[in-house]
Amino acid sequence: MLVLVGLGNPGGRYAANRHNIGFMAVDAIHRRHGFQPWRSRFLGETADGTLAGEKVLLLKPSTYMNESGQSVGEVMRFFKLTPADIVVFHDELDLPPGKLRLKVGGGHGGHNGLRSISAHIGDAYRRVRLGIGHPGRKELVHNYVLHDFARADDDWLVPLLDAIAAESPLIAEGKDQTFANKVHLFLNPEAEKRPAKKPKKKEGTDPAAGPDAAPAVEPGPVPEPEPEPKATGPFAALKRLIDK
Repeated sequence: MLVLVGLGNPGGRYAANRHNIGFMAVDAIHRRHGFQPWRSRFLGETADGTLAGEKVLLLKPSTYMNESGQSVGEVMRFFKLTPADIVVFHDELDLPPGKLRLKVGGGHGGHNGLRSISAHIGDAYRRVRLGIGHPGRKELVHNYVLHDFARADDDWLVPLLDAIAAESPLIAEGKDQTFANKVHLFLNPEAEKRPAKKPKKKEGTDPAAGPDAAPAVEPGPVPEPEPEPKATGPFAALKRLIDK
């Protein structure tokens, strides 16, 4: 069994906050793949379903962000899971808006939700880091993450959530890097069409440089200078005397 955890704060007041992009991601998966209705348990909201033939539980902790680990810990203990069975979707200040990265383990980077989860289950779980950008100064972070996405953010937010939902079966299959690549191509389809650049071959390349190197240019024979024609006529004797 795999547990996909979305991080956020409960209640309508926070629903559109940048800090709640983790909730938004699992909601998108829920809609796309026909999971069962949400129900309250394990100090959160859960929904059962399958991805790529694997049983999956979606979880949105109903505790506030800094207590998310309580809910995740209860789920893990009840189903006798390991941290490797947990995948956490969360907002990431250190990534530009719309960028996505996956990692296993590591620190919490100051994220209160990750800090709480690591305190309850250790840090060897998978994280899907969803870039929301940084406000520029540390003292602005609190208000920034607890503020709603701007309307202009829909240009990248909606496609990102659609891509996550569409490619989420790859996470259930353990194909994390393929998932990340597919999401990137989903958001940047022109990258797939762009032809790979071929290295230019240079004349005179040493054959020892490798099989792709251009053959070395062999110098041809240097032509011998043609002999000057012998002088004839009335001045021939004078010319021969000068040449001596």
